[in-house]
Amino acid sequence: MGYRVVVVGATGNVGREMLNILAEREFPIDELAAVASARSQGVEIEFGETGRMVKVKNIEHFDFTGWDIALFAAGSGPTAIYAPKAAAAGCVVIDNSSLYRMDPDVPLIVPEVNPDAIDGYKRKNIIANPNCSTAQMVVALKPLHDKATITRVVVSTYQSVSGAGKEGMDELFEQSRAIFVGDPVAPRKFTKQIAFNVIPHIDTFLDDGFTKEEWKMVVETKKILDPKIKVVATCVRVPVFVGHSEALHVEFENEISAIEAQNVLREAPGVMLVDKREDGGYVTPIECVGDFATYVSRVREDPTVENGLALWCVSDNLRKGAALNAVQIAELLGRRHLKKG
Repeated sequence: MGYRVVVVGATGNVGREMLNILAEREFPIDELAAVASARSQGVEIEFGETGRMVKVKNIEHFDFTGWDIALFAAGSGPTAIYAPKAAAAGCVVIDNSSLYRMDPDVPLIVPEVNPDAIDGYKRKNIIANPNCSTAQMVVALKPLHDKATITRVVVSTYQSVSGAGKEGMDELFEQSRAIFVGDPVAPRKFTKQIAFNVIPHIDTFLDDGFTKEEWKMVVETKKILDPKIKVVATCVRVPVFVGHSEALHVEFENEISAIEAQNVLREAPGVMLVDKREDGGYVTPIECVGDFATYVSRVREDPTVENGLALWCVSDNLRKGAALNAVQIAELLGRRHLKKG
């Protein structure tokens, strides 16, 4: 016996990926609804590689009554309107936007890291999915924190344009093509040219000079992993279509060697350690596309601090950073609370 599942924002990058992952992981579904804005009503989209086509419904007229789980990939605006309606109708919302992440009554979940926190979902019938860059980082940090207690993290991100949606991917493609044929290049989605460039600016600037993306990494890591951990982030957009990368410098309360860290990471859930000290003995974004794992490479001791490590972390941001984590939350919810049969 399965669940009645709604995917909201089903025609976007993350929504389509949610449908793919639901099919790939054979999530138990009795009935599936694909929902999006009015302009997508009637469009048919494929449910993974099953060959089954699903007709998109208009969210303005959709009734969530009787549905078990709604995976939201619609952005904060539509989510603010429709997530409370779904939750009030008894449908558990798993939201990919930033809207509810710091709400104290909404659990912020990465199943490999803080599964027990999901038990608080009944306060609002809503569960939040973290920021893509935070999700992969805490998967890599959790086993190390359990081993030696992390006190401080300095992270620099190299985030792909798919994190900015289809418009970001289109802009990188169009600008790259324009440069090759000598056409003028004008930024639209991004603040500066993204093709053959990097932009140290994601989301809006805050009064302290950090961006909102950087702030998210700080506060979400504290909520998910440990409020005592100090975090500072620099988030950078790079001309990569899919796959976020992170350079992490981690300080610990207790001593931990690179070899010990490698052994811990090798056994950690959700982590794939690829760390050979040779040419090509590491993972790059293009190699992680379509995969579920958070890859860790370049683990080494940091000689500038006591009890410090440096490492490299890569993941498919449309998967672990968004759609996969949401489906894993749904699986966790099913195991702990919404058991069928």
